Amino acid sequence: MSARHVNHVGLAVADLDVARRFYVEALGFTVRNEMTVPDEFTSPLLRVPTPVGLTACYLELAGFVLELLHFDRPGNAPERVRDMTEPGLTHLSFGVDDITAACDLVTELGGQVLGETNVGGMAVMVVDPDGQLLELLPSTYSAGS
Repeated sequence: MSARHVNHVGLAVADLDVARRFYVEALGFTVRNEMTVPDEFTSPLLRVPTPVGLTACYLELAGFVLELLHFDRPGNAPERVRDMTEPGLTHLSFGVDDITAACDLVTELGGQVLGETNVGGMAVMVVDPDGQLLELLPSTYSAGS
């Protein structure tokens, strides 16, 4: 068995409106669709006890799909800082035309620029409003080349 493609990456968010606006306005995603998913489907699939209260918003950028997951329920886990060396997904990386302008938008839309990570304007790490680590690179950079 082998995967044919990456379908999407899911990202839990505390406030769907804030997250949607951040990814659309700061990074250029477009909203593909949004849905409220019934608990009887999501509870066993995601291993979240009922009530789940899931609203999923699918965003798209250059063929990449990011699913914002908002759980409107009591008892959600709090945000925590993850170490880059902890096993699991570490960050998402985006090519932007102007790193300085992108950083300004990140700040304006509720994110944070991690200034100490700026390596001479060639790359910088930022976090979205929920603390998700994002890498900004020049749009001309291509991984592996």
